[in-house]
Amino acid sequence: MKIAILANGETREEFTSKHKSTAIELIFADSLNDLLAAGGADAFFDCEFESDPERVTRLAELLPKPVFINSVTHTLDEIGQPFIRLNAWPTFLRRDICEIAAGQAEREKARLVFDALGWSFRVVPDIPGMIAARIVAMIVDEAYYTYEAGVSTKTDIDIAMKLGTNYPYGPFEWSEKIGLEKISLLLSRLSETDTRYSVSQTLLKESTSWH
Repeated sequence: MKIAILANGETREEFTSKHKSTAIELIFADSLNDLLAAGGADAFFDCEFESDPERVTRLAELLPKPVFINSVTHTLDEIGQPFIRLNAWPTFLRRDICEIAAGQAEREKARLVFDALGWSFRVVPDIPGMIAARIVAMIVDEAYYTYEAGVSTKTDIDIAMKLGTNYPYGPFEWSEKIGLEKISLLLSRLSETDTRYSVSQTLLKESTSWH
């Protein structure tokens, strides 16, 4: 099986390090055009996905082959194409189980791809943030509220969380790896229907100046 992947930086490294199957050939693309040009592939991963109409239309040209998109905030219902949503935020592909959201027919396609990769996956509801990203975004948000209140420093909060919960990263470390813009966007979306996700003003301010 040939799998074409558009991924950069840490996400590409995660994909490569997790790839163990000799039955799979990974074809890495450096741009959307390169990904679309890999028409001979059996499956496609757009880990740099952005929910804009032109990109969605172009990716839809690859259907009915399985098309995985890294769309943590935007749902399939909003996107309007039978893609397979994947949580591929930086650090999340390292987890033992990948989260996907897909229609019934696409779930079987996903199973064939993940079986070939030797990866485990779980189908989750087609909702903004899926499951794990919601939890991590809320943890980061609460850490920012704690920092805002002057309870502790970012460094001390990171250390306390890692020692107390055995998380791989502290909330501020994690937010740097994921990207504050991504976290802020998800929290803002979730807060539209649930005030528990109201975004810390410090997080919001730092996310707008994020580079």
